[in-house]
Amino acid sequence: MPVKWKPHIPNDLPGDLIVPEDKGIKVLTLVAVVRGEGKTQEILLGRKARGFGKDKWNGFGGKVEAGETIEAAAKRELREESGLKAEKMDKTGVMFFWFLEEEPHLMEVHLFVCTSYSGTIEESEEMNPIQWFSPTAVPYSLMWPDDKFWLPRIFSPERKPFLGKFEFSNLSEMGSFEIHDIDKEYFTAFRIADADTNTTPSCVWAKKN
Repeated sequence: MPVKWKPHIPNDLPGDLIVPEDKGIKVLTLVAVVRGEGKTQEILLGRKARGFGKDKWNGFGGKVEAGETIEAAAKRELREESGLKAEKMDKTGVMFFWFLEEEPHLMEVHLFVCTSYSGTIEESEEMNPIQWFSPTAVPYSLMWPDDKFWLPRIFSPERKPFLGKFEFSNLSEMGSFEIHDIDKEYFTAFRIADADTNTTPSCVWAKKN
């Protein structure tokens, strides 16, 4: 069952944040598994084998289920899709996606970077093949158009927390976008209220005129 989200928005968050009254929002997780340091870093990506984003290379993640925290959902999705168990995982970003085609919908994606894990990589029905990529070999041309704007931040030494907003006119064409550095404490603005009720809108950027 989907979860209900209640926004708690700090007054000094960057951008214009509102709670949309007329649209529901899908709340998802995304895990970037990283190994190595500096120039030896690599990121683990899988090619989506089915469903939304089929044939695109991506990190690992999915929906938050009733009764789960965001972090628990991220760990579960990682294990289901890759066979890996996250041992150390830090929240790095929250991204909002507006898909403006025939039936507009919103997605709120919570990004985690996993730097310690156990288990063996196993391809799944959801993600295959799965392989490691160096920063210069990431296949951006085979990924979502927004990835090339935020994913390099994962390889930076600071790995600064951020909020991002991306608008898509369809599933392959991205329009405007914003990325803002934030303090990590702001991530507490996004948390579950009542896990046993229907989904309600969370906070997103207002469209600027």
